[in-house]
Amino acid sequence: MSLSSKRELEQMALNIRLGIIRAITSNHGGHIGGSFDLAEMLAVVYSDFMRVNPEKPDWDQRDFMIFSKGHAGPALYAALALKGFFPEERLENLNNPNSLLPGHCDRNHVPGVDATTGSLGQGLSIACGAALAGKLRGTDQRVFCVTGDGESAEGQIWEAAQFAAHYSLDNLIAFLDWNKMQIDGSNDEVMRLGDPVRKYQAFGWNACLVKGNEVMAIQRAVRRAVEEPNGKPSMIVLDTVKGEGARCIVEMANNHCIGFSDELCGKVMEELREQGRKLGMEVE
Repeated sequence: MSLSSKRELEQMALNIRLGIIRAITSNHGGHIGGSFDLAEMLAVVYSDFMRVNPEKPDWDQRDFMIFSKGHAGPALYAALALKGFFPEERLENLNNPNSLLPGHCDRNHVPGVDATTGSLGQGLSIACGAALAGKLRGTDQRVFCVTGDGESAEGQIWEAAQFAAHYSLDNLIAFLDWNKMQIDGSNDEVMRLGDPVRKYQAFGWNACLVKGNEVMAIQRAVRRAVEEPNGKPSMIVLDTVKGEGARCIVEMANNHCIGFSDELCGKVMEELREQGRKLGMEVE
């Protein structure tokens, strides 16, 4: 398997963040914190592991991507635009009246989106269904799923975890965006999650912890899940910082869903341009 280099993946992650900014700026605000911190994961999965065909989004042999934390749709949209599912200019129409890019993931409007999500806690169950369907059909399709730590307080998440282990869904590779924050405060204040790796292991999953901004660590974890199926689903816990990629966003007391002024956009873009210079990229 030929995989991308660290530089290539970091450039892809930067382009995803630029796409997120393009979308959120068009709507004068949105879910930036939990979108920004998924850029590296999306860069790795869409560069190296997702089997998709942008010209045939409904190709019946494709791999699936289920965003259970559907409010991070801008991150997925940016990755899909870079892969050629739709023109990048369409990112400038986020959540507007009659928009083709709703604020939450919507499979009926956005090519490449495999499930409509936003009701937190449900996406992992959808992913389990897709993974079981692949097993029953005898295909080698993989199902990727992105969950949030806030939504992990939902009981349905743990029902799905039990289901996936019971049915040996080793074609299911999930991610937990463990940024320790949710809309009303920190996880510890609202609902403690504890040790998510040990929890998923107790439910019968392969589970590991990686730094969410380290593309090579993510690449190794996904490759292991893909190449070493052992009858267990895989959970890759991403140790992230909400808003990762822009210091001025990270330092906000609450960056879950915010208004996006021209001044704030300028500060973020200044940081992204500096990152681009280090990667040999020219950022407009």
